[in-house]
Parts: sequence; C-alpha cells; structure tokens
Amino acid sequence: MSESPPILALASVSKAFGAVRALQDVSLELRGGEIHALAGENGAGKSTLVKILAGVHRPDEGGVLLDGRPHEFHGPGDAQHAGVAVIYQEPTLFPDLSVAENIFMGRQPRARFGRIDRRALRAETAKLFERLGVALDPDRPARGLSIADQQLVEIAKAISRDARVLIMDEPTAALSGNEVARLFAVARTLQEQGCALLFISHRLEEIFDLCQRVTTLRDGRYISTEELDGLTPDDLVQRMVGRELDTLYPKQETTPGETVLKVSRLTREGVFTDVSFEVRAGEIVALAGLVGAGRSEVARAIFGVDRYDAGGVEVAAAKLPAGSPTAAMSAGIALVPEDRRQQGLVMDGSIERNIGLTQLRSLRRGPIISRKVERDRAADWAIRLQLKYARLSDTVGVLSGGNQQKVVLAKWLSTDPSVLIVDEPTRGIDVGTKAEVHRLLSELAGQGLAVLMISSDLPEVLGMADRVLVMHEGRLAAEIPRAEATEETVMAAATGRTRQEAA
Repeated sequence: MSESPPILALASVSKAFGAVRALQDVSLELRGGEIHALAGENGAGKSTLVKILAGVHRPDEGGVLLDGRPHEFHGPGDAQHAGVAVIYQEPTLFPDLSVAENIFMGRQPRARFGRIDRRALRAETAKLFERLGVALDPDRPARGLSIADQQLVEIAKAISRDARVLIMDEPTAALSGNEVARLFAVARTLQEQGCALLFISHRLEEIFDLCQRVTTLRDGRYISTEELDGLTPDDLVQRMVGRELDTLYPKQETTPGETVLKVSRLTREGVFTDVSFEVRAGEIVALAGLVGAGRSEVARAIFGVDRYDAGGVEVAAAKLPAGSPTAAMSAGIALVPEDRRQQGLVMDGSIERNIGLTQLRSLRRGPIISRKVERDRAADWAIRLQLKYARLSDTVGVLSGGNQQKVVLAKWLSTDPSVLIVDEPTRGIDVGTKAEVHRLLSELAGQGLAVLMISSDLPEVLGMADRVLVMHEGRLAAEIPRAEATEETVMAAATGRTRQEAA
C-alpha cells in the first residue's frame, strides 16, 4: 500500500442544504496508486461528497486538501485544472463529433494558419487509448457508442488533461460482464501509473474485487475507513446500514399452487427461439443468463410490448392475443421494466400520479380524475412499501433510485395482478433497499402471486428463486431447481457449457 501523502483529501467537511445536513464531519483521503471505495446507502451523502471533490459544491465547514495543502475549488473548472475528473454512469458526449474531437474539444492541436491538425488529433487520441490498453477508433462518431465506450472516451479526456484523481460514480450500472472487466483493467492500469481512484458502486462484489480501502458513510456521517483485506461483505453491510440485516435474501418457503403463467414454444425470429416454461402461484422463477441472451425480450413479448412470430402465452389457462399490453394487463400480468426511468416512470410527474397511472379509469369521478382518491391510494401504497418521500405531490425524479423502484412496484401492484414480471428489480439501488425489495417479492409470492424475476445478479437469483431458468443465445438452456442451483451450474448453462464441463 502506498505511504505517500494523499493527492486529494477532505478534512472534517460538513455541508447542508437548508435544514438537511447532507454531510457532517466527513474526512476522506485519496492516495496515488490506490483504488479507494466509497460505500453507503442512497441518501448517505456520497453524491454530495463527489460534488465537493469536483468543485460543484463548496463545504460549509472543513476543507479540501490538495497535495497536503488547503485548497479551494471555486467551480468545476478549478477542480479539473487541479487534476480531478469525474466519470459518471452515463457520460454526455457531443454525438455528432468524433471520439477524438470529443476528447480534445476546445484544445485541438493546430496546424498552420490556426487550422485543426487532424493527423495530430488522431495520433494523440491513439496514444491515449494505447496508454489505457484499449482499442477504440479515434475517427468514430460518438453517436452510437455503448455506455462502456463513452466512459472510456471520458477517461481518455481526463488523462489528456493530466488528471491525477479519477472519481468513478456508479460506472458499472449499465455495463455487461465483459465491459465491466475491461473497465476494471483500465482502472488498474491507471492505478499502476500513479493515479488516485475513487470508486462508487452498490455492487459489493465489485468493491472487494477492485479496491484496496473503503470509506463508509451513513446518513451523511463518516463511519469508517478500512482495508478491504480481511473485511467481509457482511461487515461492510453492517457499517452501511447500522444494523445487521436479518438476511439480504429473506426467502419464504412456499408450496406452489396451480400454474398461472404458461409460455409455449415462444419464438421471435433472430431474438429467441422455442421458449417454453410455466410459473405457478406462490413461486418465484428466475430467468437468468448473460446480457443479450434474450431474457428481457421474452418478458416484453409475454406482456405484449413486442410481437412474437410463433408460440403462445396463457394466463390461468386463457390464451392471450399477441402484441397487446392491454390484454395482458386485463389478464392479470404486470411488468416492472428494467429501465425504470425511461420505461417505468414519468420523471416529471408526481409520485401520486405515477402510482395511479395504471388505474386512471377507477380514479375517475365522472370525466374528472379525483385527486383525493388518487392521493389516498398513493398514500396507502407508500405505507405498504415503506416509501421515503417528503410530499406525494413531489416529482418522482427527486426520489432515490430505490424509492423510484418502489413507485414502479406500487403502480403495478395496485392493479392486483396474478403474475408479476420484474426485470432487474434491484439494479442501481443500495443494499438496505435491496433487502426490502427482496422481502416484498417473497411476501407477494407467499400471498400466492406468481413472480417471474429477470436478474443479472447471480446471488440474487440463487437467494430468491424457487427455480432458475437459464437462457443462452435466445434459447432456454436449462431449468435448475433451487436445491441444485449454484453459481457453477447457472454459469455453465449461461455460457453454453455442460455441468460436467463447469466442474
């Protein structure tokens, strides 16, 4: 571990927004040659801390130290000039410019008469990617780049400005397994080159895989800074939530009832083929597999968002027409989509309106929607799902990711479904809220709901599912009962290997 003084540090920093104390007496040290994790639940103060390091906010008390000396950032430009760069979950690039132009925007190398030196621009960009150990075409337009490639462009931009501190804020939330591995390789390369990295993620396994130390915040307060070597995930969870979770996967034992959802030989050309399975009342069935295996596409076809070419879907033995979400809803199917912000919520709408969107007809009193009925129903669901909010009239965009997910669940559970399809139910939410969502799914199954859960989180699949259906390249590769489901058996099927090969 490096013993050099920290490049960037916070010393007893506090920050308030009105009556809300976002940070209280928080200290943090970022050292060269180290990847340091920042852990905490939603609302713990991580975003405020990042914004202070990035020069967006100034602390009310305490201060920032740069190379051991007090330093004030009067804005993001000051922080960038000092060598601090933030890599966000979803970068914002100029889509019509090339990769190279995005990296050197406003700083392009010049040839005679002030013209941009295109050859030098490409050469400098190529050097940056060579330093990072990745292959990306400098002339490629930014439009159409994956999130992972956009993040690499932002990292290249940062090191082109001689950044010494990189803050990676939830960078893996939208990435596939291979993209995460590539990002981690880049992070380790920068670590070896002496950069200080701050890594923020809700995925504990990533923190333990990548980082050397971790600082934990809870309710805006500093809890601890520790070496990860010798620390366990349970230890870290306890520090984050201030209590020991009874279990992250509170699975109730149930006796499955009659078949509620039956999918027969469902096929959509070029996407998935001959997919058949059943989900019974009181059962949680997980649909697992690698990104691109066709899991979400199957769910969308079942719900009628996408049409399929062959096969059929039955709910309670009644066949559904293809391509009709209205018919699926009427039959008792609810779909919580993977992308809650784009597909599950109206971000500018109020909490109460979002919860009531699936029940507008029953909220009407004549031609007018009754605000009182809408608010009363929303308040009831807010209590049942332990939603944390200030006012139901607030826009849903002000809520944390976990509470936004609860609003989506409330919207669909208010339809009293018999089948609940949840796609990545805990993506991007903190560990405490994950446990609450898992508890809710388990309780719903205990009450007789048939649950089809799509998840890329293998521990979640193993912890919550009664059966695991594994897809590989658009086909159902295996059906594994809970007693036989392990990381090895699921990954063997997901990668097209046999269980014997995995062993």
